[in-house]
Amino acid sequence: MSTTTTTTETVLRVRDLDVRFPTPRGEVHAVRGVDLELRRGEVLGIVGESGSGKSVTSMAILGLLPETTKVTGSIELEGQELIGRSDKQMSKLRGAKVAMVFQDPLSAFTPVYTIGDQIAETVLVHRGGTKQQARARAVELLKLVGIPQAEQRVDAFPHEFSGGMRQRAMIAMAMANDPDVILADEPTTALDVTIQAQIIDVLRTAQQETGAALVFVSHDLGVIAGIADRIAVMYAGRIVETASAEELFARPRMPYTIGLIGALPRLDESSGGPLVPIPGSPPSLIGLADACPFADRCPLAAAVCRGSEPPLATVDVAAGVAGE
Repeated sequence: MSTTTTTTETVLRVRDLDVRFPTPRGEVHAVRGVDLELRRGEVLGIVGESGSGKSVTSMAILGLLPETTKVTGSIELEGQELIGRSDKQMSKLRGAKVAMVFQDPLSAFTPVYTIGDQIAETVLVHRGGTKQQARARAVELLKLVGIPQAEQRVDAFPHEFSGGMRQRAMIAMAMANDPDVILADEPTTALDVTIQAQIIDVLRTAQQETGAALVFVSHDLGVIAGIADRIAVMYAGRIVETASAEELFARPRMPYTIGLIGALPRLDESSGGPLVPIPGSPPSLIGLADACPFADRCPLAAAVCRGSEPPLATVDVAAGVAGE
């Protein structure tokens, strides 16, 4: 778990976020009424299958969705509303107040510029100063994330770095201007288990050095368990359960969360037995019916689940009962 000290100060607040994409087949309701709060210094894990809306939520926060996308609701960063801002206004925040660690750093970096030039440009745009100062900052950041021989590697091009090194460099770029929020969109997906652990350690370092709150998006509950203070589980565009990491793994309430945990390999159990997958596939988000979208895959589904989508209930953790 993250050991970073958190405060009660809310740095990011998302309310009733809706994201819709027009397509030839109909409107894709990719995010449906998402509510999130992120406190300063906290690590929030967002987990779910592909297509659940995790990455779209992150991209909406940064204002990186296509112009044809319909985004409604509220996204407040330190009390400032972000929805409705122009791309020019958002560009002043990206990299300075909110930074992103993308899933594929090879495509995120520009191939014709060196790693150092791209990190230095981020510093110059938001902090100013001389090119020499920006380059020195780039070297400092590469050392901080564990790039060996940073003084020489700063002049390397993205294709000259391994996948793990590129992800480290992407994290260095994200922390260049000490942002308030770092969004990490599945930063360990394409890496092997050993490198995954190293990248998580680098993200912890980045958070501690900048004091930022961290949103860690992943489809892997095992990875999330190693870094998150709090976890939000997404399914079919909604957050279906949220709790502290300890509470979620000890007492999951939503059948989908129980299924995700049941499909997770465990080191404390004898090997050789098959994992228990969740049957079926997530539903299409085009013309989604007014019913529980997990009903067709849920072993606990009842008739009421197919009549309308059940509202989520607040659970009293101490008492272990649902509130009204």
